[in-house]
Amino acid sequence: MSSPLTLPTKGHAGYDPLKLIDVDHVHFYVGNAKQAAHFYANCFGFEIEQMSDLTTGVRDHASYLITQGNIRILLTTGLVPEHVAQQEIVLYGDGIKDIAFNVEDACAAYEQALKNGAESAYEPIETTDANGSVVRAGIRAMGRVVHSFVSRSGAYTLEKVKRRGIFAPKFRMVDNLAINEYNRANPCGLFYVDHCVANVELGKMNHWVNWYEEILGFKLFKHFDDKDISTEYSALMSKVMDSGRELIKIPINEPAEGRRKSQIQEYLDWHNNTPGIQHLALLTNDEINSVGQLRKRGVDFLEIPESYYDLVWDRVGEIAEDQEEVKDLRVLVDRDDKGYLLQIFTKPLQDRPTLFFEIICRRGSESFGKGNFKALFESLEIEQERRGNL
Repeated sequence: MSSPLTLPTKGHAGYDPLKLIDVDHVHFYVGNAKQAAHFYANCFGFEIEQMSDLTTGVRDHASYLITQGNIRILLTTGLVPEHVAQQEIVLYGDGIKDIAFNVEDACAAYEQALKNGAESAYEPIETTDANGSVVRAGIRAMGRVVHSFVSRSGAYTLEKVKRRGIFAPKFRMVDNLAINEYNRANPCGLFYVDHCVANVELGKMNHWVNWYEEILGFKLFKHFDDKDISTEYSALMSKVMDSGRELIKIPINEPAEGRRKSQIQEYLDWHNNTPGIQHLALLTNDEINSVGQLRKRGVDFLEIPESYYDLVWDRVGEIAEDQEEVKDLRVLVDRDDKGYLLQIFTKPLQDRPTLFFEIICRRGSESFGKGNFKALFESLEIEQERRGNL
């Protein structure tokens, strides 16, 4: 699933500058990159692989690259007040700034996106040294979110980065960390960004659906309305956009009318009334092992009521995993016409209720757990009520 396809190159018929090869990285802005790296390493099994800071000649920010499988998360903290990361932390807290895509030619992808109607986030920037170069350029998506296009050459190609090559000029490897040794011996098994979920204001979902279609060529994959995703108190609507290459899917959520405040509106309230990415779904091939490892490390997951397991097996049928283990770990299960999936959701990863992870395992299913929506949102509402936000 994570292997890039062979694509037509410049000068050949069928060449598309906006053909996305892979998710280059997911970029977080955080209040303290060093501490955040250790949090994600200790709790989720990421390797703290590389860093860029004052010691590598960077004067205005510090970044840590954490990796697991084909997941690359870049954590950045501003070191000076005028750095954009520091400014955004005040407004939004820690969170996802950029879903960056690897492309053949970042400048060509950027120019094509502008022709398609995109707004520039930043013009092309080339970082180069004797070993190669990294070119990146960005367009604005919903709210604070940016999509960067990244092209690489020399020692910095994505295939070399995947094999522990240096991420970019002015990065260096991090050596001899005990947590890295521990994580290699006790893997959590997360290996791919399955999807990222964006929350937008009421009435804006279709606007952003059209944006992804017109700017990046994504297609509508699934549609869920307030009849699919609702409880006694709240509801939301969602449309899932697909890049078309099993690269990444982007569900776009908006709140719907309900008796109380939906978790989408709670997100917006605590995210400076600004749309953004609410959660990342990280793929595993072994939900039982991954969730078991994460629970041992102290990860807090949403609480699923016992009554859920009184009914789920009649709905889902037989699965390869042990039902008692699924129940003990409080994993959710759902089935569609292609197979089944297992999923579980963390509680917020920080004090603001604006970012969480989903751990998902697909056994053929291409859906998002529609049969679990009611149980999931009832659990979310319990947490909202505890926070005084329902």
